[in-house]
Amino acid sequence: MSKTTIDRQSAGNESEIAKVALTVNGQARDLVLDVRTSLLDALREHLHLTGTKKGCDHGQCGACTVLINGRRINSCLTLSVMHEGDEVVTIEGLGAPGTLHPVQAAFVKHDAFQCGYCTPGQICSAVGMLAEARAGWPSHATADVRETASALTSAEIRERMSGNICRCGAYPNIVSAIDEAARGGV
Repeated sequence: MSKTTIDRQSAGNESEIAKVALTVNGQARDLVLDVRTSLLDALREHLHLTGTKKGCDHGQCGACTVLINGRRINSCLTLSVMHEGDEVVTIEGLGAPGTLHPVQAAFVKHDAFQCGYCTPGQICSAVGMLAEARAGWPSHATADVRETASALTSAEIRERMSGNICRCGAYPNIVSAIDEAARGGV
């Protein structure tokens, strides 16, 4: 269930409880949770980090995207106990009002949001996606998967970000923001 032993307790018909140690936004956090608690609910309800949004709770919209050990993941689809010892970065951990992450700054510059509900997940996903592209991971839109450094075209960005839905339709501005962040060497 996890990389290390988790202390568990069970009392009669009650569900199992686990102690889970995570590093969230650079801070060590020890939680005592029902083993069925999703990472999304642990972040929002137990750590009060409400920037990560609960959109569909089925992994279809991407509003809950966070970074786990540098990789993007839908936090609604994974249990907290599965991430014992992992490094979790939420939108709150990417930047601060005076020192925005370059992707956050690009989203502001390009007005890449309307209602803003999907924006934290879009930004976290974009940060993870840019790291994947720099590492040479191909997408379904990659023209030649043998190339280690493919051009991050509009089609590439759209394909790589296809797991994140914007109900307001701010896609052109989102793509422009990610394109600028990519060219800036994020």
